[in-house]
Amino acid sequence: MTLSSTPSGAASVEQVTARFLRMLSIALEQLEAVRDADARAEFAGLTARAGALEQETNELEREIEDACLRAFAAPLSEDELAFHLVVFRSLTNLERVGDYALKLARDLERFAPRARSATLQDVLPLVRLLSRMLERLAYAFAERDLSAAREVMRLDYEQVDALYEQMGRASLTRLLERPEDTEVALAAGQIARNLERLGDHLVNVAERLEALVLGRVTRQQAAPTH
Repeated sequence: MTLSSTPSGAASVEQVTARFLRMLSIALEQLEAVRDADARAEFAGLTARAGALEQETNELEREIEDACLRAFAAPLSEDELAFHLVVFRSLTNLERVGDYALKLARDLERFAPRARSATLQDVLPLVRLLSRMLERLAYAFAERDLSAAREVMRLDYEQVDALYEQMGRASLTRLLERPEDTEVALAAGQIARNLERLGDHLVNVAERLEALVLGRVTRQQAAPTH
């Protein structure tokens, strides 16, 4: 189902909201697929699953982008304009979230058979935390909830960064203790970095949402560029 080609401002807000929430839901599904694969100790097929979800994300990105561009050409209230600007600017962030989730799936499917359980277990707390951030961001977006948006930022600053540093130290320790596991240790470090960047993109969206709720998004802030 595609978005209406000639929506009113209010109708466009409703339709774009639903599609944007679906993009967040897809990212959550990608991370949940990783957790499920770990629980079953079966990583085969994880890349294909994440890739199918990523394809849907890309389709939604194009669809929402087109809807926003159409909305910008139509009469909009100031609130409607601010909303579409926030969504338009956040699409790249959500697309990158999907990219990092897909990279995670690929890396785990490739290295899980060779990695020791401790290496894989280091990843899971960060995946669980990012899942929590996605859930709170979806709630914040759906309800225009300022506290939920700020919780996303707080979780990143207080916990994601700490877990990222912890994973980095653990990978370095294993690298020193077991030089034969160099490739896996380096891969674990890269996985941690990708997950930390995924969190950064969620924070970017949360910050824009905070500005929207507080009324800081104005016409002067940004005539859209593409």
